Amino acid sequence: MCGLCGEVTFDGSPASVEAISAMTCSMAPRGPDAEGIVARGRVALGHRRLQIIDLSARGQQPMVDSELGLTLAFNGCIYNHKELRAELEGRGYRFFSTSDTEVILKAWHAWGHEAPKRFNGMFAFVIHERDTGRVAMCRDRLGIKPLYYTQDATRLRFASTLPALVAGGGVDTALDPVGLAHYMTFHAVVPPPHTILRGVRKLPPATLRIVEPDGRIKDSVYWELQFERSSEDLTLDHGVWKDRVGTALRSAVDRRMIADVPVGVLLSGGVDSSLIVGLLAEAGQKHLKTFSIGFEAAHGEAGDEFKYSDIIAEHFDTDHTKIMIPTTSMLNALPDTIAAMSEPMVSYDNVGFYLLSREVAKHVKVVQSGQGATRCSPAIIGIPSSRTRTISSPTTRRCSSTATAGSSAGICRTRGWPRTTSRRVFVEAHITRARAETPLDRALRIDTTVMLVDDPVKRVDNMTMAWGLEARVPFLDHELVELAARVPPELKLKDGGKGVLKDVARDVIPSDVIDRPKGYFPVPALKYIDGPVLEMTRDALTSQAARDRALFKSEYLGALFDDPKSHITPLRGSELWQCALLELWLQAHNI
Repeated sequence: MCGLCGEVTFDGSPASVEAISAMTCSMAPRGPDAEGIVARGRVALGHRRLQIIDLSARGQQPMVDSELGLTLAFNGCIYNHKELRAELEGRGYRFFSTSDTEVILKAWHAWGHEAPKRFNGMFAFVIHERDTGRVAMCRDRLGIKPLYYTQDATRLRFASTLPALVAGGGVDTALDPVGLAHYMTFHAVVPPPHTILRGVRKLPPATLRIVEPDGRIKDSVYWELQFERSSEDLTLDHGVWKDRVGTALRSAVDRRMIADVPVGVLLSGGVDSSLIVGLLAEAGQKHLKTFSIGFEAAHGEAGDEFKYSDIIAEHFDTDHTKIMIPTTSMLNALPDTIAAMSEPMVSYDNVGFYLLSREVAKHVKVVQSGQGATRCSPAIIGIPSSRTRTISSPTTRRCSSTATAGSSAGICRTRGWPRTTSRRVFVEAHITRARAETPLDRALRIDTTVMLVDDPVKRVDNMTMAWGLEARVPFLDHELVELAARVPPELKLKDGGKGVLKDVARDVIPSDVIDRPKGYFPVPALKYIDGPVLEMTRDALTSQAARDRALFKSEYLGALFDDPKSHITPLRGSELWQCALLELWLQAHNI
């Protein structure tokens, strides 16, 4: 996992090496092991490397294959690179490294636009074809790896982070009204191609973009998640689904151990991360390094889940590290946590992932994480519409409304704020698309392909890469996700949600962890906006920068300051924190 960037010009002028250098410098934490820039006329690529596979200089990037006429900058990991290498060698290709990066180069030459369909992994890459002058940009199926860009009539720039593009200069940093509306409506999720900034866009997941030398672009979607069941699927009993899910998950976890460095696990104590540890132990891993984090209790709410992570660590005899963060240290880390965000993200556990990654990176360079295992709940969440039925999924609560969705006119001063109906149209367009059979299927599709991508998945990438730590997410293995989509809804809703997964887990991990109340990186001192946190939000939103921006109406902010606890979103977030976080992020990046 690394950071990539580059520039392509369309008017014949040379690409700016100075801009590339500024962007690579901005992404130094993502790739602390090496830096590289390749510039040839109108095309320049930059890269920061985190050495995981092929630790030698032969794996350096940007990678150039002069014989094939290809130059590549790549971020991520191709887990089936050894199998692809063997197939390509059978076709006569010769390799000079053992890296997965070179496999992408050869695969592109061999299979062209079909190559991404063959990759099992997380990836964002940009390839320049010397002989055609074309540039190909591609992002993995589930958007695990980011790819931002800015383009006008004369040039295209791209990078693994939004702040890197800003560092390169020449970006329109005015707020995007559509992006802002999504941010305030969907609990900080801004679906692609929009971002919070008018001049920056992001490539959607599962998208391959071809950029012609004159700037013309053509996008193709090479993968689509389908929630449809064959006649055979409908005849399978619960035991068969359990076995199939268990087999697919074992393969996903095993694939993500491929590395030339040790791999650890972020162990929250929940079912998902605990099951990863259990499956690795089942496969023969000894003294696996595991890591948990906790915070001080506040308002009677516990700030750690060590009780459950300890059960797993002791049961499987892992080399376990527990990290307890005092409230003062957590508050002191918030500015750096916000600065590490490619886009503003309001979840309280950002700081948890940031501080956990800081400590974990002292021990390992790669970890597996339980992110991505969406939980289905029998609770019904309504999206009123003449064309849709009620749906059920926790993340999709953000689609029904946050506290700000229905009253935007009373909140923001920004001109051009889209009508609330436009956001409803966005949701309904996803909900009513074909190839999802039930209301739950439709909810989980938007959950998996939109909301998950731009909240928990992005959060893990940003916070781990802030410390040069690669996080791998087996629950987002596309083959596992495809299988899970076909599991009948009643089995997903069983046992309060994650029914089939829990049944798989009962054969692997202690039941105390499976039947526990749902928890999630608690940060109680940040959840309750009072004391130092309240003062931080007040300082940010009443600062000179905020007054000059005049983003939020003063009467609305006054109501939030007076009683923060009365302004809570359906996802149990704070409206005050959501407003303050946006302002703090803008200030952190001098926007």
